[in-house]
Amino acid sequence: MVITGHWIDLNWKLQKRVLNFVHMPPPRRGVEIAASLFKCVKDWGIEQKIHTISVDNASANDVAIRVLRDDFSRSKKLLGGGKLFHVRCCAHILNLIVQVGLSEIADIVNKIRDSVDFVNRSKTRLLLFAEIAQQRQIPGRKLLYDCRTRWNVTFEMLSCAMKFKDVFPRLQDRDPLYDSCPAYDYWEKVEKVCSVLEKFWAATHVISGSEYPTSNLFLQEIVKIKKVLDSRANDEIDFIRAMIRKMKAKFDKYWGECNLLMAIAAILDPRQKMRVVEFAFPQMFPSFEAQENICSVKKALFELYDEYEDLNATGNENAVHSCASKGPQKNATSSFRWVDFDEYCDEMETTKPQKSELVDYLEKARLKTGSNPNAYDCLE
Repeated sequence: MVITGHWIDLNWKLQKRVLNFVHMPPPRRGVEIAASLFKCVKDWGIEQKIHTISVDNASANDVAIRVLRDDFSRSKKLLGGGKLFHVRCCAHILNLIVQVGLSEIADIVNKIRDSVDFVNRSKTRLLLFAEIAQQRQIPGRKLLYDCRTRWNVTFEMLSCAMKFKDVFPRLQDRDPLYDSCPAYDYWEKVEKVCSVLEKFWAATHVISGSEYPTSNLFLQEIVKIKKVLDSRANDEIDFIRAMIRKMKAKFDKYWGECNLLMAIAAILDPRQKMRVVEFAFPQMFPSFEAQENICSVKKALFELYDEYEDLNATGNENAVHSCASKGPQKNATSSFRWVDFDEYCDEMETTKPQKSELVDYLEKARLKTGSNPNAYDCLE
């Protein structure tokens, strides 16, 4: 088990470090996973700073999260009462959804996988394949290997192989050992499937980034995927309809309910604010449920802000008391001291403003990023 820490440093730069590798022999019980995770964060001295934990989909991990949430909640270390503590890995959920879809053409995928493997295993076949491709004026000469556990690599293999669909039959004519040539109608199915998976592939690249913040981007990518699934639900092609039906069932299982953390992260992107949930939720939920979820997100956001405000006020009081006790003592009768003014400033500076920073932030217009939104970094 690899344990990775993500945090924002004092310079508002996103940081990521591997904290530990832990050997977890089978059967990998949830209680044991929780103990290993807690020991790791305690060894690093960060048990007071853990806000969320992201895990993949496994029953043992669900048990581990319940144990850790209870442990942290007892000592009041979790913000929002632990409602934001457990985060399912979005990339892993995307993988589960797509794997269900790919199962509809499993035989075709296996045929293409075998063909790619057959060509790449022999230098002689590679040269022959490249020669045929050149004769047919097909750019590129290399087939991409597949990785069965990573659907995006499977997608790239299929997309690449499609460019050479006219080469495989010619290879079969010239190499008697080649017996896994995909039928021509197979490529039509692959093309249809890839047209659906392209949006998933793009989303995976966005949310799997490690050099920039991604949590504020999850919601918009989920909405795009939901729109693709909805638009193809009544496709005229039978196997596409069957594929989409399975994918929608998996989508609803994991993202059919309101995800507070995903919504709050999107709102805190100044380009989006509350407008993002007002726009996205009606596309994801029935109208009544969408309004309820918008209210729930707004309530959770204000509760989180109040909690941070209380923590900050306590920290400021401690800092003031600390400075007062350690600072040099001045003569109280000094003519340079304006006691009334000091008292007035103390009162005004500790009185809460009529409008909180959060309300002020939400009421201001969204930040517009111009023609190149990809150049924007929400931490800068």
